[in-house]
Amino acid sequence: MPELPEVETVMRGLRTAIEGHKIVHVTLNRHDLRWPFPANLREEMLNQRVVSFSRRAKYILMRLENKWSVLFHLGMSGRMLIGSVGQNEPPPKHEHVIIESEEGVRIGFVDPRRFGAIDLIRTADEASHPLLTKLGLEPLSSKLDGPVLQEMFATKRHTPIKTALLDQRYIAGLGNIYVCEALFKTRIHPERTASSLTEEEAHLLARNIQDILTTAIASGGSSLRDYVQSDGTRGGYQDLHLVYGREGEACRQCSSTEIQRLIQSGRSTFYCPSCQK
Repeated sequence: MPELPEVETVMRGLRTAIEGHKIVHVTLNRHDLRWPFPANLREEMLNQRVVSFSRRAKYILMRLENKWSVLFHLGMSGRMLIGSVGQNEPPPKHEHVIIESEEGVRIGFVDPRRFGAIDLIRTADEASHPLLTKLGLEPLSSKLDGPVLQEMFATKRHTPIKTALLDQRYIAGLGNIYVCEALFKTRIHPERTASSLTEEEAHLLARNIQDILTTAIASGGSSLRDYVQSDGTRGGYQDLHLVYGREGEACRQCSSTEIQRLIQSGRSTFYCPSCQK
């Protein structure tokens, strides 16, 4: 599933390509993805100018001049591909929604597994959308620091730190890849309880989360399976992974221990048993 850096990369690509443009064609090749599309989706998008884009956790919000916002979620395999209207090329497989602008830009929502979603909400009511209302702190926010992490997890005496960091009610947008990387960089074992963070560890963890996410965004995200950037190219951060997906390979920190994998809450966790305590 695309995580925060991938979604941020896609959102920035869309912003560059179509912000300020007028939508003149909307094609719905089916009536649903994970959930049915709103009945008025096409009607509210047509002939509207795109005012702005933003990201909340792993959701993209496209705001229109009529005060409606279109919410996109990429799901497991979703992609937003940017092209030009009238390109003499066959459309990609599994392209379910097409948006075309008066200025000649074409956006295609491709989703083979159809776990993605598109919804419509009044811009003024974005924060109250059911998918957004319970989300926690944005990890790139200046509010995320060591004391906040310690306070956030103070009562989590039986919850592993890896599980707590993935709970979107606390920090919104963190995913499996980048939590594994942040815990490794901070030298924290993923099975330690969340409440056991020391003041220094919490400070370093908050800083490493933000540093890793910022670097991943600058690299265009991690392309492991379906994810590509909005121009169709692969991201580059997968080449910088220190632990994720490296089970059985030598640790790049200590060189003497193999990266191991364990399952936590149904997800693979990658770590170095020597470096992370």
